[in-house]
Amino acid sequence: MQSFLKEFLTVLKLEKNLSDNSIEAYKNDIQKLIKYFEDIGITDFEQIRTEHLRSYFQIQMEMSIQASTTARYLSSIKSFFSYLESCKYITENPTDKLSNVSSKRKLPVVLSIEEIENLFDLPEVDSTLGLRDRAILELLYSCGLRVSELLTLKLGDLFFSEEVIRVFGKGSKQRIVPVGSSAIRWITEYLMKSRPLLEKKGKSQNFVFLNSRGTCLSRMGIWKMISNYAEQAGLNKIIHPHTFRHTFATHLVENGADLRAVQEMLGHVDISTTQIYTKIDRDFVKQEHKDHHPRG
Repeated sequence: MQSFLKEFLTVLKLEKNLSDNSIEAYKNDIQKLIKYFEDIGITDFEQIRTEHLRSYFQIQMEMSIQASTTARYLSSIKSFFSYLESCKYITENPTDKLSNVSSKRKLPVVLSIEEIENLFDLPEVDSTLGLRDRAILELLYSCGLRVSELLTLKLGDLFFSEEVIRVFGKGSKQRIVPVGSSAIRWITEYLMKSRPLLEKKGKSQNFVFLNSRGTCLSRMGIWKMISNYAEQAGLNKIIHPHTFRHTFATHLVENGADLRAVQEMLGHVDISTTQIYTKIDRDFVKQEHKDHHPRG
């Protein structure tokens, strides 16, 4: 896929005579799309269908991407797939039916308490990987982590005696996030029973969650795991790791948590909400989590 992108960028420069800034924007937009598809196991543009692209744009909107940015993504991707089609690299252009993709931000997909409970009941916790999966699901929902934050979490980032974890977010920005008693219970059990069986000396590098080879889990691994459980649960929703982040925030706010505390836990500043990010007392954040999170 990278070779096709490189060829497309060359055409933009030599034949379309676009500026370096415009070419860089195309490159960034399409690189992001390629990374998304690689994460979910698609490595050939011929495999991509319209529904895949719809899911991609849905996720972008749920992640609070600005409408103007979403519109630019769509323009870049349409141009790229038109090029692939003109060169006969693909037999069908999946962007042909994307004209009705709205650039307006949609409400994110959120799970109900009952759906969360049903998902949590699915992993076979008597097995090594089942116990790991339960701990992952509990932590995603308890702390509203981005998938990258979950994957890079290390043993030294767990402070269960203080009921918090240390998270390194975008730009390596550090924040302290409260963690609920249910998540602490399942992660502790995983650390005692499963992780020692998965750990491989010299490979595990103190990452909390490991795959069957003893190395850090991949985005695709987390994605597939969640998709499998969502399918088993019969959920008629597009579920991905970020869904747990939205659900975490929604449930806290619905239960009366202070919005500033939720912003602090998420480590997220969204200009479009006109909210001013305010550093607040950690004890207050912990108490808001404990008082208002369904599994706090």
